[in-house]
Amino acid sequence: MKPVPQTAVRAKLVRGGIWRKNWQRDKYLLLMIAPVLFYYIVFHYVPMYGVVIAFKKFHPIKGILGSDWVGFLYFKQFFQSTYFVRLIKNTLLLSMNSLFWGFPVPIIFALLLNELKDSLFKKTVQTVSYLPHFISIVVIVGMLVNFLSPLDGIINILLTKLGMEPINFMAEPGYFRTIYISSGIWQGFGWGSIIYLAAIAGINPQLYEAAEVDGASRWQRMRHITLPGLVPTIVILLILNLGNMMDVGFEKVLLMYNPQIYETADIIGTFVYRMGIENGNYSFSAAVGLFNNVVNIALLLAANYLSRKYSETSLW
Repeated sequence: MKPVPQTAVRAKLVRGGIWRKNWQRDKYLLLMIAPVLFYYIVFHYVPMYGVVIAFKKFHPIKGILGSDWVGFLYFKQFFQSTYFVRLIKNTLLLSMNSLFWGFPVPIIFALLLNELKDSLFKKTVQTVSYLPHFISIVVIVGMLVNFLSPLDGIINILLTKLGMEPINFMAEPGYFRTIYISSGIWQGFGWGSIIYLAAIAGINPQLYEAAEVDGASRWQRMRHITLPGLVPTIVILLILNLGNMMDVGFEKVLLMYNPQIYETADIIGTFVYRMGIENGNYSFSAAVGLFNNVVNIALLLAANYLSRKYSETSLW
């Protein structure tokens, strides 16, 4: 048996000493974070093993290990199905429009809110703008159904008063994206502005004082100081949003859509739900969901690469 080199022994002792030292220093912090790590390991990482059913003809009685291996059969079926183009189109259009119209709103709101001098009014506006975020998606959709009802909805009552015919908005494919995006902006812009307000608060106030001494107007200070100070935060959040491009709000779409508007409302998330939960085709739905996640990861990596290449900000 060969003797262990002294250098290796010393290195092992040093590593052990570092671990003990870190434990003694941060043991309470590590204990506090332990439940969170346990949650993510048990409910997020362990279930990832189930992805293998996308490559098997899963049968509940046989189980995952006992089911027959079919390889990429279900991926091919999805790519060749009549739903493929419609699902990709609807998912991308809904997410891209949500990003295009919804992403700038919290930024603009934070910039305008930052210019308010009356602190009481500013806090009131902030509080009111945050409130919709805490309303359940189910309640939001219920409000939409009531407001847009063709019989007694407030919108159709106004249209009738103006001499127009009532419209069944929730059953018209052409209105779905507008309703989904506008209601999402209303619900999330106040909450989304918090991180931008925090970034603005971190900008050195001496820059504003120097600009004011030099005669810069409020618009010029916003343009040349506040906006550049927000750029790193904007880039990071944009990358994260691009990484979730294929993950449209599944719960809200599921509550809003019906067979009459599948043409514009049916997305990958709702298709996976129908195939897996309603039809019991677990392997096929797992394959579609895995494809969706792979595309998301590819978009995230591409967005981060481009950001790192053309700017000084990136996730890693």
